[in-house]
Parts: sequence; structure tokens; C-alpha cells
Amino acid sequence: MTGYTAVITGGNKGIGADLAKRLLKEGYKVISVARNAPETEMEGLEHVECDLLDPEAVERAAADIAARHEVTHLVHNAGVIWPNLVEEAKPSDITGLAQLHLGSALTLVQAFLPAMKARGFGRVMFNSSRAALGAATRTAYGASKAGMIGMARTWALELAPYGITVNVVAPGPILTDNFWGIVEKGSQQEDDLARRIPVGRLGTVDDVTRAFLFFCDPLNGFVTGQTLYVCGGASVGSVPI
Repeated sequence: MTGYTAVITGGNKGIGADLAKRLLKEGYKVISVARNAPETEMEGLEHVECDLLDPEAVERAAADIAARHEVTHLVHNAGVIWPNLVEEAKPSDITGLAQLHLGSALTLVQAFLPAMKARGFGRVMFNSSRAALGAATRTAYGASKAGMIGMARTWALELAPYGITVNVVAPGPILTDNFWGIVEKGSQQEDDLARRIPVGRLGTVDDVTRAFLFFCDPLNGFVTGQTLYVCGGASVGSVPI
């Protein structure tokens, strides 16, 4: 597959890096937008350093990429959790994660839309979370991840006439650094959580990558405005410990 250019926020590690590797193998040009360089070297991967919490930095990065590339795919994957109980949550948590999860996506898509519309093709994807349905200690995170779903549905309606689809992947507990920042690796808590997932295990990076690859595919143009929960059934219910 050639002639496609994908921008992946947070393409330097975890799910973003795995997706970048897969798309590079399929012949895409791939650009990672992240604060840090990729953790593993990938031939052909371009890295654009940018703190997505900084609106002005995102504007500069978006303009730079749009001036040099005809972007066809945007995968807004970058995210952090900032967990705390409601008593300790701060309005600044909400504004910060709203910029990271929502505002930066808006700035990037606005920069890339002219090329997508001119081509009559585009793929826009969000990495949301099962926590959008509610999760303890996730006031700001759950709110901003739920916001992704609403924003994606709005964009899907507006952009469908131009051949641009907008979809959301919403993972459940996935074995990444973000997960282990909350749950100690190899702990009893990790084992207990796995047992509560209906399919009986925690998710892997590859589980999520395959979902994104479906939405990336140029042949899948009749699917837009959708949210795919990759959560082992956790969005339906859980098995008591």
C-alpha cells in the first residue's frame, strides 16, 4: 500500500509505536508527534518533537507537518491518565487533559483537512478508553475520553461528504506503561483485574493495533462515527473476583 501518510500522536512508544511499525511495513509514510523520541529505532519513521499539552507548540508542529506532507491519516493516540478521587480532582486536570485529548486533535485535523478534502479521502482516528463509560479515579480522564467520542461523531457527520471517516478505538485495560503506572506489574491487583475481564485476560498492544488497522484501511469507507471497544467485554460487564 503506497501513497498514504499517517500522523500518529504518541507514536514513540506503546500502542502508537506498534501501529507505526505496522503502517511502515505496509508502505505508509509515518510521522510520530510526541514529547520524546521513539523508544525503538524504526527505519522510515519521522519524529516531530511536540508537547501536546502546549497549544502553541501543537500549532507550530501541525503547520510544519502540513507544509511538508499530504497527510491522509491522523491517529490521535497520545494520552495520560492523571488519576485521583473526586475530592482531590482539580479543574486544571480537566483543562489540561482537554487540551491533550481534544484541543490538540482539533488543531492537527484543521491543519490536515485541506489536503484530505482536496484528495477526497481521509482517515481520522481517536484512541479513547473504556473509562469514557465511567471509572473510579478518572474524573478528568473519563471526561476528556468521553469527549473524544462526541467530537468524533460530530466530525464524522461533517466530513463524510469528503470521503473522510472518523472513528474511535476505546481500549480497556491494556498492558502498557500507562497501565503499569497505575497497577504494579506482576502484582496481585493485576491478576485480580485480569480475572474480572469477561474474556479472562488483560489486553495487549497488538489487540488495539489491529482495531486501528481496520479503521485505517482505505477500503473501509462505509464505517464512520463509530466507537469500537477493545476491552475483552469490560464495556458490557465484569466478572466478580
